[in-house]
Amino acid sequence: MSPLTIGTHNGHFHADEALAVYMLRLLPTYHSSTLIRTRDPDLLQTCHTVVDVGGEYEPSTNRYDHHQRTFNTTFPNRTTKLSSAGLVYLHFGKAIIAQHLGLLEDSEQVQVIWEKVYESFIEALDAHDNGISVYDPKAIAAAVVEKKFSDGGFTLGAMVSRLNPNWNDPTPSDPVEAQKVEDEKFLFASTRIGEEFSRDLDYYTRSWLPARDIVHKAYAQRLEHDSKGRILVFEGQSVPWKDHLYTLEEKDGGKAKVLYVIYPEKPTPDAKWRVQAVPISKDSFESRKPLPEAWRGFRDEKLDQVTGVDGGVFVHAAGFIGGNKTFEGAKATALKALDL
Repeated sequence: MSPLTIGTHNGHFHADEALAVYMLRLLPTYHSSTLIRTRDPDLLQTCHTVVDVGGEYEPSTNRYDHHQRTFNTTFPNRTTKLSSAGLVYLHFGKAIIAQHLGLLEDSEQVQVIWEKVYESFIEALDAHDNGISVYDPKAIAAAVVEKKFSDGGFTLGAMVSRLNPNWNDPTPSDPVEAQKVEDEKFLFASTRIGEEFSRDLDYYTRSWLPARDIVHKAYAQRLEHDSKGRILVFEGQSVPWKDHLYTLEEKDGGKAKVLYVIYPEKPTPDAKWRVQAVPISKDSFESRKPLPEAWRGFRDEKLDQVTGVDGGVFVHAAGFIGGNKTFEGAKATALKALDL
């Protein structure tokens, strides 16, 4: 049998169709697929699957364009309009994740990862391609908020855009050869952004997901350390906890908030212990309750003197984290901080 053909547009390429092609080729059906980059309707008609071109969204015929005036499809429980990356992920993402985990598509773990990877990775591409800002531009203007420096366009979309040919790059005079050169650049971009997707998927399946059960157990036991449940303890070793903690708190109605997380620096009996203040949000540098200002910047014996707790190691100058030689000392430090 001849390999299936994926069609997408030629010319300037973008992150969404670059990733869409990569994701499709992760699956056995498309693993050996060929690629046609064109805007010729007759050529696109010959393709088994078409992404980001053709003016049609019809899963039954494998058409996944999002440029139609009437298109308004979003991912479940999200508001960002999908791009071709989001459409391919919507329809094929569970199969990709199930294959990665060796599970059935309808398993709970696949559902959890499917939602998480969309929120953490795919949605940003959908928004970028559809011209949707992270913040409301009118609200930003009204608040007179200005960037303090240029971030250099370090986004997934910008990364792919920089892989396009420059306007003054030499171009073969033969149209066929010129298209071949452009296609090679596209395939490089597809592989590049695909590597980022695969790293993200690998992290969430191999690290983030196993951590969920550990965080759930610690959350269920938090009243053992503080009557109001404001301290979370990881006894064996720390795990990626922020996403899981915020989700658990949200399910509890958001009334009780964990303020400090205690964990060993490494999974050994002689490990020192950390006390970390919980950020107000996952990516924030602001803590819900920083360690007391009077403790900040002190170390060792001087820290013991100001805290009244033996075994102190340090408290960061910003107050977001501190350390003690023992679990008992770390817990005593957190308990004292709650009342200051």
